[in-house]
Amino acid sequence: MLLLIPLVQELKQLGRYMINKQLAWGNAGNISARHGEESCFITASGTYLGELADNDLIECQFNACLSDYKRKPSKEMPMHRAVYQERPEIQAVLHASPFYSTMAACTGIELPSNLFVESMYYLERVERIPYYHPGSNELGEAVRKKAIKANILLLENHGVLVYDTSIKEARMALETLEMVSRMIITAKACGTEFKPLSFDTAEDFLHYSGYKPKRKWQMQ
Repeated sequence: MLLLIPLVQELKQLGRYMINKQLAWGNAGNISARHGEESCFITASGTYLGELADNDLIECQFNACLSDYKRKPSKEMPMHRAVYQERPEIQAVLHASPFYSTMAACTGIELPSNLFVESMYYLERVERIPYYHPGSNELGEAVRKKAIKANILLLENHGVLVYDTSIKEARMALETLEMVSRMIITAKACGTEFKPLSFDTAEDFLHYSGYKPKRKWQMQ
């Protein structure tokens, strides 16, 4: 069990970070990290991300029912499970409702990626999920269908789902999403026009800049 403590501690630190940076609020949101091929650690139902205790992180098997556990895992486990099962390289999944990103999810606002370095990489693919009730199998299956197409999902009238190859990368993706959402919404409010980079420039950056390896996407 001692070998698992660093992962639990990372998730606790992540929860505090998200609250402190206003990437989460109240008891809205849940986070998880993969542990092996068939399980993950996920926050328990109703937890406050800013004050997670060790026992607030539950090791949850992908093939188990939530009712099998003495302490109930987050009801959003179907979303987390779908991502881990469809994307074996994913190590962390973050579900939250940051102010500006959630505003984008509740409107038709488009979030362009070709604005600056981080947005080109982290927001290369953003998909939308129609509204389904939180924790429902329908939402989990909708996420499953989109998981292979993007690393950021806007959950309409709900929040966002972000996942990546490490906790650090997932956190950076969430921060970048919130920053771009804030920029777009603020610019619209004050009538400022962006001068985005061209599609060819963004593609050249992703392929040849050496900033990070180009992601390999499945096209289905």
